[in-house]
Amino acid sequence: MGRRQSFADISYGFVIGAIALLAVVIIVTPVIIVVILSFTDHQSLKFPPTGFSLQWYQQLFDESQSRQIHRAAGNTLEVAALSTLFGVVLGTLAALGLARSRSVAARVADSFFLSPLVLPGIAFGLAALMYFTLIGIRPSLGLVIAGHMIVTVPFVVRTTTASLSQLDPALNDSSQSLGASWFYTLRRVTLPLIFPGIAAGAFLAFMASVDNVPVSLFLSTARTDMLPIRMWGMMEATLDVRIAAISGILITAAFLLMLLMEWTVGLTRRMRD
Repeated sequence: MGRRQSFADISYGFVIGAIALLAVVIIVTPVIIVVILSFTDHQSLKFPPTGFSLQWYQQLFDESQSRQIHRAAGNTLEVAALSTLFGVVLGTLAALGLARSRSVAARVADSFFLSPLVLPGIAFGLAALMYFTLIGIRPSLGLVIAGHMIVTVPFVVRTTTASLSQLDPALNDSSQSLGASWFYTLRRVTLPLIFPGIAAGAFLAFMASVDNVPVSLFLSTARTDMLPIRMWGMMEATLDVRIAAISGILITAAFLLMLLMEWTVGLTRRMRD
């Protein structure tokens, strides 16, 4: 028979639940307001809207009216895709090396790979700009990709390391004892088993790259305009309602991708491990 809950236990659960509910309301309410504003028929960002219309989405998808936004979105997707691709390769190799070693050097390297998560983004962006300027490299799309890759690699390392920690070493030993080479074992045993962790890290890296402002702000130019910077400029200059439409698309895309990752690889569990 289970122990009866005391008044203190009930009070503690009630307080924690209330705080959690308040946190959810604070986080979700602005998102809902932005989505509602994206359908307004008003010429400015005014809540509550006086009426509803799809005109801002129509203008957003109109090439003649939103050419600069389309170019910034294309740059953002290109940078996110390439930085995620390179970050997955580098992060997976780093995780494989760190998981098999218990030396002090491996622990130092682990902290080094995860350090971008601790360092403030604005400080890293400024430091990267100063360093690359000092060695004579001008801001470009390739430089933005490199900067985003440094920021996103820790996500891949974290989730892949978590998957490797749950991998039974006997599987690799059995494969090698049966005559398989280390590369064959890696390709046919290790990588398929840790793929959910790699995929979860790739998703987090891609979303972090799309949403990254500090690195893009310091390393991009007028020709390599990024979507977050373009939205920031539009918000400072005119409070264009198309900003809400862009946000609505990003919110919907992120939500659908999150559901897909949760269904395929268990994203929540990978982040918790």
